[in-house]
Amino acid sequence: MVTVYRQGRWIVRVYGREHGVPHFHLDGPDWRCVIAMDTLTILAEDRPSAAVLQEVRAWAEPRRAELLRLWRELNP
Repeated sequence: MVTVYRQGRWIVRVYGREHGVPHFHLDGPDWRCVIAMDTLTILAEDRPSAAVLQEVRAWAEPRRAELLRLWRELNP
């Protein structure tokens, strides 16, 4: 597991030994969800607030290539 980013009360992580489409985990104080890297849609959820989801998408959008490269390194 690699912690990629931490903002206030939420954390973005990428795990090794994963399956399925490239994705990252978003963890907050009372929720966890999985977000697809290509579309930034929620794949599995305890849904974060709309404001947090908007922040995360704004952060992840310009970093998709970097996130995907990390996911591929951890999941060859």
